Amino acid sequence: MEVLARLSRRQLDALMAVRQLETPPRGAPLGSIATELKLRAPSALEHLTTLEELGLVARRRGKSRLTPRGDACLREYERHHRVAEQLFARLGFPAGETCRAAREIDLALDHRTVERLCESEGHPATCPHGDPIAPCEVDRGHR
Repeated sequence: MEVLARLSRRQLDALMAVRQLETPPRGAPLGSIATELKLRAPSALEHLTTLEELGLVARRRGKSRLTPRGDACLREYERHHRVAEQLFARLGFPAGETCRAAREIDLALDHRTVERLCESEGHPATCPHGDPIAPCEVDRGHR
């Protein structure tokens, strides 16, 4: 997803906080998002405003919710992250270090690079922690 490449790490963290904190009847409150991000409310609001402008978050009455586009962006990020984790695991990193190493590069990887890494890794089904890796676009019909 092209929008993923435009996000900063803090904006991505804010998007993940919205996903984690929203509940079916209500969105995620700004104060809770700020606490989760260890930021003051105005700084968290700045990130949420950018996410709203990108169509990733919808805000209403002080509550934030993921939009379908925001959910798709997070799924794409998870794919990037988990493929990177799998690469680091193959290089001999312990499972506990693969996540840290993947966070150093996952936002820098473009979609085509992730597809090629996934292919070179033999289209792994899970990351080192057992979380599922969505299939490559070219491989989606073959799993």
